[in-house]
Order: sequence, then structure tokens, then C-alpha cells
Amino acid sequence: MPVLGHLRELRNRIVKAALAIGLGTVLGFVFFGPIWGVVTHPFCSAVISGHSGCKTLGDQLVVTGVFDPFLVRVQVAFFAGLIVTSPVWLYQLWAFIAPGLYSRERRWTYLFVGAAVPLFAGGAVLAYLVMSRGLRYLLNLAPHGVVVLPSIATYLSYFQGMILGFGVAFELPLALIILNLAHVLTHARFRKWRRLMIFGAFLFAGIANPSPDPVSMLLLAAPCVLLVEVAEIIVWANDRRRARIPDPYAGLADDELAPLGINDDLKADRGANK
Repeated sequence: MPVLGHLRELRNRIVKAALAIGLGTVLGFVFFGPIWGVVTHPFCSAVISGHSGCKTLGDQLVVTGVFDPFLVRVQVAFFAGLIVTSPVWLYQLWAFIAPGLYSRERRWTYLFVGAAVPLFAGGAVLAYLVMSRGLRYLLNLAPHGVVVLPSIATYLSYFQGMILGFGVAFELPLALIILNLAHVLTHARFRKWRRLMIFGAFLFAGIANPSPDPVSMLLLAAPCVLLVEVAEIIVWANDRRRARIPDPYAGLADDELAPLGINDDLKADRGANK
């Protein structure tokens, strides 16, 4: 396909993805009430100054601008539409990239995407469950006699940061496995730097978690460490499998030609793509 053909294909994919996100945003406006109840549940369930439930002044979200109520609806509707329509725009992205991949690369991509989506969802669910604990810790730090009136914009930033932070943190073990498959990280090196990796998981949890309270950090770091241990088992098994496969390039000098049979898999992949 010529360059202009690729650009037209990219334009069509972007238009389809934008239309899907736009439709999802419209649905977000229509069902704003239930969505807003889900978004504000962690805040309303947090005990702030001895109160909870978003019923009294001091444990309610506030707006300070004339256009803030409208902008809040746009932001929440867009965020909900982005999540609901993620299968559509992710498919458009995949449909644009997939024709340029070999069949083996596509199989690995299916495996990584199939693992990345549940990991991110698990991190997001955990963030939603511990969010009220972090809010209670942060907002109760206000000195005595100070009324806490958090704005909706601040809370939404916190909400989105927690969801994205926890979701990305759960992808860390998958990144380690990808490095192993790329021959960058071996199990021997993994075992050597294991303590440092666990410390890195705690450090990454502290950075990814927008809430500075120690409880939220521990609730994020503990699953990350468990997933790192699972990643180590997978890396160990993959290294053992790789060690049983003879290296076709072993014993060849730098200026020596490899046998033609080594490239059979590459040729088969190219033929499949054609």
C-alpha cells in the first residue's frame, strides 16, 4: 500500500474511533445520574469530620465557577464514553497495525493484550475499593476548625489518577515478562536483582498512587509484589524451555553464513501475510 493509502486508512480508523467515542460521550450524558453515583461513591462513603454520605456541608463536593457544572458533565461523560467504547477504538488501532505484523507477532500480541486488559481492570477495581480510605486519610488531615470543601475538579483528578495509577502499576509484571521474551531479562538476572525489584514495586506503587497515605500504598504494593513473584515463575519456566531448544546460530563465526533452513519460519510468516 502506498503512503497515501496508509494515510487514508489511518484517517478512516481515526474517524470511526472518534465517532464511537462521541456516541459513548452522548450516552454518558444520557446516563449521567447513575454514572455520577458510581464516581462519587468513594467520596460519599468516606468519613470526613465525623460525617459521611454527602449530606452536610463539609462532606460535600463543591463548584466554584459558573461553567463548572457543565464542564463536570462533559468530563464525566467523556471519561465514561472512553471506557465503554474502548473495545471499538482499540479494535480500530489493532486493525491498522495488524496487517504489518507477522503471524507469530500477532499471536504474541493477542496474548499480551489478553493479559494486559484483565490486569488493568484488576488494578482499577482495587483503586475504586480503597479510594475512600485514602480520601478519609487525606481530608481528615485538615487542622481543627477548618472546613474541608473539596472541588469537583480536584476530586475527579484524584479519581482518575487513582484508576490510572493502580491500573498501570498492575502492568509492571507483564513488562518484566516482555523483557524476558525479548532476551533482555533472564531468570538469573531476575533472581540476582529480586530484592531490588520488590523494592522497585513498592517505590512504583508510591509514585503511581496519587494518595500519600501508607495504607493505600501498601494495598497497591502487595498485589504488585505478588504479581512480580508470578512473573518470576513465568520467566523461570520460559528460560528452561528456551534452554532445551538448540541455538541454530551456535558455533557460527561472525562472518559465517547461517544455514538456509533457519529462515524457514520467517518465510512462512511472510507467505501467510501475503
